[in-house]
Amino acid sequence: MSAGLRGLLCRAAAVAVVALALPACDGGVVYDEYRPTQIEGWEKNDTLVFDVARLRHGGRYRQEIGLRINALYPFTRLSLLVEQTIEPGHRLAVDTLDCRLYDDKGNVLGDGVSYFQYNFMLSEVDLREGDSLHVCVRHIMKREILPGISDIGLKMVRNR
Repeated sequence: MSAGLRGLLCRAAAVAVVALALPACDGGVVYDEYRPTQIEGWEKNDTLVFDVARLRHGGRYRQEIGLRINALYPFTRLSLLVEQTIEPGHRLAVDTLDCRLYDDKGNVLGDGVSYFQYNFMLSEVDLREGDSLHVCVRHIMKREILPGISDIGLKMVRNR
């Protein structure tokens, strides 16, 4: 076998290995979506909705809420109400999530410069193959309109 052909085969094998490894890099993420809030502020009655399609695999899933804010957000915490309906069976789960955004000294706990990204563990849930979810998120702060929140997200990761 010539050196040129051997080099070509080695490169082809390397490309094949990388191509096969790429699907494994998702870390089991089955859903990761963000919804924007109103520019004027997130109103208390403005519910953000996430619909997770039927799952291909049953198992235990970790759920996280993502949050993006800027310096206009006036508080050190954010309280959220998360209602999930699991189909079939219309199983309802309701969680409250207290999101700490700044430490006691006023330092940002999120990542970023002008917009800050946060990820908060919501729950772990056992789901079956074919289950789907309808998830509603709203804030439960005393203030009716919250400025400085740009997006809220839902991420689901299948535990392996």
